[in-house]
Amino acid sequence: MRTRLMMMAAAIAMALSAPAARAEIDGHGPDAWRVTGVASDDMLNMRMGPGTQYLVIDKLAPDARGLRQVTCVPLLIPQIWNRLTEAQRAELPPRWCLMQTSDLGKAGWVAQRFLMEDTGEAAVDPATGADQIPAAQTIGDPLIDDATRLVRDLYAAEAASRSQADYPFSPANGARYFFAGIVPSLAGHGGDVLYDSQDFQGRITRIAPDAERPMFRGMITVNVDFTNFGQANRAVFSLRPDPAQPGAPVRIFRIDHDGWSFPQ
Repeated sequence: MRTRLMMMAAAIAMALSAPAARAEIDGHGPDAWRVTGVASDDMLNMRMGPGTQYLVIDKLAPDARGLRQVTCVPLLIPQIWNRLTEAQRAELPPRWCLMQTSDLGKAGWVAQRFLMEDTGEAAVDPATGADQIPAAQTIGDPLIDDATRLVRDLYAAEAASRSQADYPFSPANGARYFFAGIVPSLAGHGGDVLYDSQDFQGRITRIAPDAERPMFRGMITVNVDFTNFGQANRAVFSLRPDPAQPGAPVRIFRIDHDGWSFPQ
């Protein structure tokens, strides 16, 4: 056990001693990062390796800022991501990043979903999503408005989730948002379905029913406009009542992005 711990510690030390350019190998390299999505009375674990099976070697405060990213796994530079099939993307494990504090006093691996770019602005509580996710735009039709709010709730739940227990793409929660029949297909998915990318560094600008045809033959269309790494994108959600669920609630059965859709 002692030998294993020494080897792991040595691996972290080697990674931290690499040139700063290595941090940019993952494609997008903000100068600083901050902790997000951690309760004010909790701490973010820093581990000896990229996964919960590794020992916790330190902790970060829920408002920690100015963090340096050394590298992340799996490697998701655009050249690699764009070559992957949908099946391969679905098989990707959760992303972990090797982080350092600005004073170099702490270092360790943390789950990437608890990190966001530190722009120097005041922190926003992701549990509320007030400044990150806009309100759903309504048009006065109860069925269409409820569908639009459901899409907004999905984004808010994904942003605020802190464990598998409240993750909207988990088997236990998927049917709250999606057709029961496609819940098994949610395995391995999350941000890629919402943002057309495993990583999201941007802002949702609008969640609204389709302006030209919000509902056609019982199918409701909701558009989500957002920017990610400076690029404008749109996710198109298709919803209708799911007869497989009690009361046939309106649920998402398809999400379209530029060039691909979920489920395929």
